Amino acid sequence: MQLAGRDLVIFDCDGVLVDSERISCGVLARRLTAEGLPTTVAEARRDYQGLLLTEVGASIEAKLGRALADNWLEEFESERSAEFRLDLEPVRGARAAVERVAAAGLAVCVASQGKLEKTRLSLELTGLGDLFPERAVFSAWTVPRGKPHPDLFLRAASSMGVDPAACVVVEDTPSGVTAALRAGMPALGYAGDSDEQALRDAGATVFHSLEELPAILGLP
Repeated sequence: MQLAGRDLVIFDCDGVLVDSERISCGVLARRLTAEGLPTTVAEARRDYQGLLLTEVGASIEAKLGRALADNWLEEFESERSAEFRLDLEPVRGARAAVERVAAAGLAVCVASQGKLEKTRLSLELTGLGDLFPERAVFSAWTVPRGKPHPDLFLRAASSMGVDPAACVVVEDTPSGVTAALRAGMPALGYAGDSDEQALRDAGATVFHSLEELPAILGLP
């Protein structure tokens, strides 16, 4: 895969820049178990990671065979935000990697499946907010279709004024990798805490530490 000469690096947020999946999946597993659907953190990650929150709700209801309370997802979001404020940390090497990419003259942005307010909160809590101004943060909730469809990454490229062919995406989920490839963008699969084989099967070039990213991109 030829990556030198790219103009924009699009980062996923959860699991790539911020170590949020362990918290999110922990809260989700706890709430599902209380709801009568015994779920481990690993199972929550396997079954729900990379989905829109509405898709998470629909999947849970299908498994339960009944509707969740009207405010169930709102309460989940509130509990998750509270735990983020207590325990959310950046992924190791995230700031240095983004700064190195930007210093080499490449544009950077974030494109997340989560809502804009969640992504901004996550970036601020982990001290990464200053790396991504408001115009460089994008959400699947603002496009017709989320990942694995290409809409989000195409919107990010268009808004940043970069041709999709000049972009590269850093993802940690197969659905995100699929979305990138459908957008005509190569995908780098960060497997620090994800299923390496699933990322490869989706078509990503896999790496294991954000410290490797500048070299993978061919930066001096």
